[in-house]
Amino acid sequence: MYVIALDLGTSGFRAQLIDQKTNETLKTVITMGHPLPGGNVIDHLEFAIVTGEDVANEVMLQTVKRILDAFNVDLKDINYISICGNPIQLSLFQNIEIRDLAYAGETKQKRLGVENVQRDARIFPANELFKGVMDLPNCQIIVPPAIKHEIGADALAMMTETDFINQTKPCLVTDYGTNAEMAIKVGDKIITASAAAGPSIEGQGIPCGMLAAPGAISDVNIEGDYWRLTVLDEMMQSGKGDLVNPVTGEIIEKGEIEAVGITGTGVISCMSIMLKSKLMTKIPNLPNGKVILGDGIEITEKDVVEIGKAIGAIRAAQLTLMEAAGLDYDQLEYAYISGATGTYVDGKKAAYLGSVPSYAKNIIQFGNTSIGLARKLAVHPEQLEEVNKMAKKIQADHLMMATSQTFKDIYVCELSYWEQGMPMEMYDEMLGMFKLRPFPHDTPEPNVERRVVRDIDDVGEEGVKMVEHIGVFLEAPARGCIFCHKCEKSCPENAITVRKEEPDNYIVIDSQKCLGSSCKRCITNCPKNAVNHSILKVVHKENV
Repeated sequence: MYVIALDLGTSGFRAQLIDQKTNETLKTVITMGHPLPGGNVIDHLEFAIVTGEDVANEVMLQTVKRILDAFNVDLKDINYISICGNPIQLSLFQNIEIRDLAYAGETKQKRLGVENVQRDARIFPANELFKGVMDLPNCQIIVPPAIKHEIGADALAMMTETDFINQTKPCLVTDYGTNAEMAIKVGDKIITASAAAGPSIEGQGIPCGMLAAPGAISDVNIEGDYWRLTVLDEMMQSGKGDLVNPVTGEIIEKGEIEAVGITGTGVISCMSIMLKSKLMTKIPNLPNGKVILGDGIEITEKDVVEIGKAIGAIRAAQLTLMEAAGLDYDQLEYAYISGATGTYVDGKKAAYLGSVPSYAKNIIQFGNTSIGLARKLAVHPEQLEEVNKMAKKIQADHLMMATSQTFKDIYVCELSYWEQGMPMEMYDEMLGMFKLRPFPHDTPEPNVERRVVRDIDDVGEEGVKMVEHIGVFLEAPARGCIFCHKCEKSCPENAITVRKEEPDNYIVIDSQKCLGSSCKRCITNCPKNAVNHSILKVVHKENV
C-alpha cells in the first residue's frame, strides 16, 4: 500500500510515492510548469474567475492524474494523498470558494456573500474530488489548515518545518518562489506577508530558465578568468558542469553534466558574480548585451531587469517586515530560507545580491518545506490534529504589501535600481525622502548553514521523473473566426492553434504553455474578437 505527498507549487507540482509500511520514498515526480495558464497565483486566480472554477479544478485534477500515471502503481493501492500549497492552489484543487481571495475589500466580499470563508484541516474520500477523472476507491485526501485565509499551508510549513517557530531570537523566514511567502518573529509576535516576485525567481519567465530539475544550472563560480557551472544530475545532486567564457560562450573545458537550462538559484548566482566581478558595472548593461553559459543558455539585459524586479519585490517586502516589527537591521539574528532556492542557492551570493537579507547574522538553508509537511501527514495522518493545533496557536498578523505604503516606497527605489541602474547612494537618499532608514551597507558577512543538499532531500530509489509536458488542453468555439492565424502568430509561447470546423472554428490552447492574463495577445490581435477565454473547456489530448 502507498501514500503520496503532493506539493501544489505555483510554478509546478512535486509529488512523492511512499511505501506505507516502511515509510520509504520510492519515486519522485515533478512537472515542469503549472498546469493553469499564467506564471503566478494572480494569473491562476483570474483564470478561475474568468473561465470558471470548475474548469480550473478539472485542469489541476487531470494533472494529478498524469502524475499518478507516472508512478505506475495500481490506484486501489493508494491509501492517502496529502497535499500542501498556498490558499489559492488548495482552494482550486478542492474546487471551493476563491472569490474572497480575489477581492480584498470587505464591502465587496460582503456583497458577494464570501465573508469569513473557512479553510480548515480536513480528511475526505478522494473519489469525492476525482469522480469522473480516476477511481481511487481506498484513498483519502489530507488537507492541512490555513492560519488565516491569506496565510496557507505553505506558510505554515515554512514556519513549522524549519527552526523558525521555536526560535527565541528575532528571525525571518522566506519560502522563495513565484509568490514568496515570508514571516518575521520577534518574541511571540509573528507578522506574515508575501511578495509577488514572479516566475523569474524560479528560473522561469526567461527563455533559458527552468525549474530545479536534472540538467539545470544551479550555481556559477569564478575559476581563473572563466565561469564554472554547477549542474543538477539525475538524482538532483550538484555536479561539475562546463568551464565557460561568459562573454563569448566558448567552452574552455567540458564538464561531467550537460546543462540544458538555468534554474532560479543559478540565475541569482550569475547575477551576483556579474556585479561582484564588475562584468556588469551599471545595471542592466552587459558586454554585447548578454552573458552566455551554453548553447541557448543566455542571460540578457532584459532578463536582468525581470530578475531584478523579482529580487526587488522580495527585498522590499523583507525590509517592510523589518519596519513593521520595529527591528533595527543589526537585531536580525536568523534568516531561514526554504524551497528550491533555499536548497541550491549560495547563501553568501544571495546576500550580496540582496535576495537574502545581508544584514542577518545567520542564514539557515532548508529544502522544500511544503512537500516536507505533506509527507509528514501522508505517513502519519494522525498528526493532522497536532498541525491544526499549531495553526490555531500561531497568532499571525498579516501585512498586505498591496496596501502598504512602506512597501510601495521601497519598491520604487528597487525599480529605479534594477531598471535604471540608480546608484545605491541615491537609493538611500530616496529612502530618506520617504522617512525610511537607509539600506544597511558593509554589514559583516553572515554565517551560512545548509541543512539539506537537495530541494527534495529523499527522492527515492527510483529517482526523479519529470513530466515535461502535462498535456492538458483547453478549447472554445471561435465564433466569427476568419482563419487568419493572427492569434497563432502573436502567441509568444506557441500555445494556441485554430482548428477548422463547421459551423465555427475552434481555438485550442495548451494550458501549461499559455501565459494567461499577463499576455492575452491572442485576444487583442484577433480582428474579429473571436477568441474568448471565458468559454474555454478542458479537452482530452486524444481529441485535440
